Amino acid sequence: MKKVSFAEFGGPDVLRLIDAEEPHAGPGQVRIAVRAAGVNPVDWRIREGQMQEISPIELPTGVGQDASGVVDEIGEGVEGVEIGDHVFGGGSSTYAEFAVLSAWARMPEGLTFEEAAGYPSVMETALRVIREVGVRPGQTLLVSGASGGVGSAVLQIARDRGITVIGTAGAGNQDYLRGLGALATTYGEGWAERVRRLGRVDAALDLAGSGVIRELVELTGDPRKVVSIADLGAPEFGARFSNVAGSMTEALAEAARLISRGRLRIPVAKSYTLAGAAAAHIDSRAGHTRGRRVVVV
Repeated sequence: MKKVSFAEFGGPDVLRLIDAEEPHAGPGQVRIAVRAAGVNPVDWRIREGQMQEISPIELPTGVGQDASGVVDEIGEGVEGVEIGDHVFGGGSSTYAEFAVLSAWARMPEGLTFEEAAGYPSVMETALRVIREVGVRPGQTLLVSGASGGVGSAVLQIARDRGITVIGTAGAGNQDYLRGLGALATTYGEGWAERVRRLGRVDAALDLAGSGVIRELVELTGDPRKVVSIADLGAPEFGARFSNVAGSMTEALAEAARLISRGRLRIPVAKSYTLAGAAAAHIDSRAGHTRGRRVVVV
């Protein structure tokens, strides 16, 4: 089978499309014929070696942790799924023609494979950081870097829970944020004052890693009410860097519930081929995404 892999840490040029042996489902797992794989910032952070101190890996290794596809192999002890089911979920080395998933759910009706591949890690992360930051219904959450996949999910989950959101993004994404129910403003010089004019901030999330932790702490007045998924230096300011994943199974169930109710939709900003994985990483690293990027198999 074809699979994206890398044998050394470095830039996108270390990625190779190789011929590899097909993986097989072990106990508690399913294998899918991959139709699409989600592109997450953690994918290129791992490729660059940024995560080695937190979660070390051995090389060579595959790339990707989210996928959608068709179940073609079921591991021992797995119930409630059949060969041919269309599922989305989390696993490993998902930029490939076949991948093993350790958590999955049936795709909600009306969702394409491309769309479904964009939800797993995004939903797990969004639910986790909302929980960790401790924001409650009736309060206001500031989201720095709100237009990407995790931001899109956070805004819609918060709206469903009665939480007001102030979101920062580029000038071209202001209407997108407003369409998801957020009070929107641009980042850049003077952004903190623009946020203050929009209202009080009870808690804040840094999703972009753009060096704003100090300002987020000032805006909330409490470093314990600031969580980042992108700035490893956040603890220097008393804030939390969140990287310990929660339950992917619960996240997929919540995604399916909200999608089925029409309360959640994350658009696909751009699709790539397996051979174009390097371009996907370059674009992901550049940011400014509206929704998700996916690799189509």
